[in-house]
Amino acid sequence: MGGKPPPALPDHEWTTWTFKQWHDDSRTAAKGFVSLGFSVHDSVNVWGFNAPEWMISAMAAGFAGGKIAGLYPTDAPETAAYKVVHSRGSIVVVEDKGKMEKLAKALTARGDSKRVKAFVAYGFEPAAGEKVTISNEQVPVISWKALMELGGRAIDEEIDRRTAALVPGECAALVYTSGTTGEPKAVMLSHDSVQFECASVWQQLSSEGVGTEPVQERILSYLPLSHVAGKMVDIAASVYCAARKPSHVTVYFARPYDLKVGAIKDRLVACKPTIFLGVPLVWEKIADKLKALGATTRGPKKALATWAKRLALEHAQEGQLGGSGAYPPGYSMANALVLKKIKAALGLDECKFGFTGAAPMRVDTQEYFGSLGLNINEIYGMSESCACCTWSSNVAHMWGSCGYQMPGFEVKAFRVDPTDLNKKAECPRAPTLDNIDEEFQGELCFRGRAIMMGYMANPDLGQAHVDELTKKTEESIDSDGWLHSGDKGMVTDKGMVKITGRYKEIIIGEGGENIAPVPIEDHIKKCCDGINEVMMIGDKRKYNVAVITLKAVGANGEVPGTDDLDMGAKRVNPEVTTISKAMDDKTWIDAITEAINSANSNGKVCPNQAFKIQKFTILPTNFSEEAGQLTPTKKLKRQEVAKAYASTIEKMYASKDVYVHH
Repeated sequence: MGGKPPPALPDHEWTTWTFKQWHDDSRTAAKGFVSLGFSVHDSVNVWGFNAPEWMISAMAAGFAGGKIAGLYPTDAPETAAYKVVHSRGSIVVVEDKGKMEKLAKALTARGDSKRVKAFVAYGFEPAAGEKVTISNEQVPVISWKALMELGGRAIDEEIDRRTAALVPGECAALVYTSGTTGEPKAVMLSHDSVQFECASVWQQLSSEGVGTEPVQERILSYLPLSHVAGKMVDIAASVYCAARKPSHVTVYFARPYDLKVGAIKDRLVACKPTIFLGVPLVWEKIADKLKALGATTRGPKKALATWAKRLALEHAQEGQLGGSGAYPPGYSMANALVLKKIKAALGLDECKFGFTGAAPMRVDTQEYFGSLGLNINEIYGMSESCACCTWSSNVAHMWGSCGYQMPGFEVKAFRVDPTDLNKKAECPRAPTLDNIDEEFQGELCFRGRAIMMGYMANPDLGQAHVDELTKKTEESIDSDGWLHSGDKGMVTDKGMVKITGRYKEIIIGEGGENIAPVPIEDHIKKCCDGINEVMMIGDKRKYNVAVITLKAVGANGEVPGTDDLDMGAKRVNPEVTTISKAMDDKTWIDAITEAINSANSNGKVCPNQAFKIQKFTILPTNFSEEAGQLTPTKKLKRQEVAKAYASTIEKMYASKDVYVHH
């Protein structure tokens, strides 16, 4: 295949399940789990990439009177072992034999694994009678087929009893927050929270014409099902739609390597989603590929594309809240000749609703897709709010905002007493999205029926653990029921919510200034397309410095990639093709210096001297989960990066130069 991933199978070669078959297989799997020793309130842990078996296991956990507690595919064995023990996991469904063996060793090393009754393999075929050893105990390993056969022989009575005993307020799922420090916390989401969130989301989608007719809606499952977004969109929302709406949702599964090798577009073309959720990193990677392709276009074709994109951007800008929504003259022709073809090439020509979450999206990325005739709606929420609590729609959105509060939620910005979260005052609403005066900014807080039950504490791990998790819940939800997000932001007169930073990321300069780094970092990335990441440092320092990574082949967040430059980075100086050479290249150094100067001179992101970046360095490699510098949802672990490059940071502060070589 010349190193390219294989194409999608023809439609008639796909394996399919109806919702009735999914329901029946889930009950059969549940009976199998119970036969293996699964007890009421136990957890089913799944460690592997998205697959039908993952989704069947999630539903089966509920039928068996327990809960689903997924593990991230990228979890280290020690992290996975903690989650299995903490969640009281008794059945572990696993895709990879190597991971299973590493998990068994990690559980043995902990010495407190008492509940695991069986491993169920869905990505490999275990040997007959295979077992693994956990702390001198022999734990059986059976195939998925054997599980279904075991469940098929069991009677329905016990599952019927357990299902009937379920109550709305009991925990349906544990979602482990990735966390930037310490052990991950397990967010408890009740059956009621999950169903209420689905009802609110589908109410919003219906206004976009999604789910309103007896036709097929399509989604691509590729985000980790252990994450709240994957769990809610791919599993819960699909079931809700089938049960409550005229439509049904068909879930297509991506392949485990699609994001790593940049093949996600091929899967989009194959399934043509009508609903597509992409985290900002995914949208940015798609944009990078399109920009690289556009850079090679010449002549009349280039002129035609430029003309069409100009008209599309003009319409997109007018399509924001408060705009006229007008189509400029020539738009229909531009759409027919150029825009429709671009959307078809991306597999998004039938997409009714494209959206993004998990992290703020840069405005320049929104603008770029707007120039292609694609609107990306930004939503906002967290695991603790059972996914989103704000929403942007095709008719009510603003670039730079994560939308308005959803039905059933309240979203407000409060000035909170740092010593007592119960003492708070609502911030006045900002007149516009651009007015970021401190008087309008506070901690974004949510209240509503979908808010989590709390963080799970396991008495098996000792009283100190219980006390710690109880305290963390009390520090997250105040006495009035407000969930405190930890995000700094504001709400405008029109009800649009804007995130301006994260409190634990705020840089406090030597003079006491509160500096939100993300707007500055995003501005620099916007100005130099070859930059992958920027991280500011300046806490308790006289001035700020920055470490910068460049776009590189294979750098996908999970792994750092290679030394070879990729996408926009290859266009900064075409004669320079590697990071190591860019670190010594004047053209590169000047380009980054110019981008930093642009941010420093922009009063919206750098209102005074204390906000400016004075020095920078280019790092030889990208941040990654593998190196412990990114979370599974690709959030930056700033403390870990600062530790890893402590000597480089000190070198910058000791130097008199603006650019300091790593």
